[in-house]
Amino acid sequence: MSDQLTLPAETRERAGKGASRALRREGRVPAVVYGANEEPLAIHVEEKELTRQLMTGHFFNSIVEVEVNGQKVRTLPKDVAFHPVSDRPLHADFLRLAKGSTVHVNVPVSFANEELSPGLKRGGVLNIVRHELELVCPADKIPDDIVIDVTGFDVGESIHFSHVKLPAGVESAITDRDFTIATIAAPSALKSSEGDTTKTEGEEA
Repeated sequence: MSDQLTLPAETRERAGKGASRALRREGRVPAVVYGANEEPLAIHVEEKELTRQLMTGHFFNSIVEVEVNGQKVRTLPKDVAFHPVSDRPLHADFLRLAKGSTVHVNVPVSFANEELSPGLKRGGVLNIVRHELELVCPADKIPDDIVIDVTGFDVGESIHFSHVKLPAGVESAITDRDFTIATIAAPSALKSSEGDTTKTEGEEA
């Protein structure tokens, strides 16, 4: 899984919009830690450090240890609100993790062995329907990504979730259907030579 991150924080003594604005003027971001049947903890963190961790690309799939008053709280980032114009972080929510807890996360997908796909070798295009998978996994075993093997897939074929091999202890949050993750679309030259019937089929439907 992604490396564990550490985020220094201080407790917030005052709540409200005025107090939050004052913190932001000082380069701090208001935040809250909640969950695990404990009282919510109002904190503030350094904007520069929060932004740096957001830029890692795996912030929301990482365990973040929030250090406050000499104690470390294991959390999973759940939401960060951004300013609509400047994109500066305005507020952050962290879910407190109890020991042995499971979490819902969105994990990116990547594809392997594209050179072993007959469809891609013929010039087909890998059309990704889902760039992330909704997974349920132990909090300490969040995968960085899920690698999908496209060996043997030809033009016109779809890659469904049933083709995916998940790490031990990791399950899909979607259990009622075998959803499509990607398809191998025909190359433009092949579409032109065979005739593109998509529009006709759509009109008939």
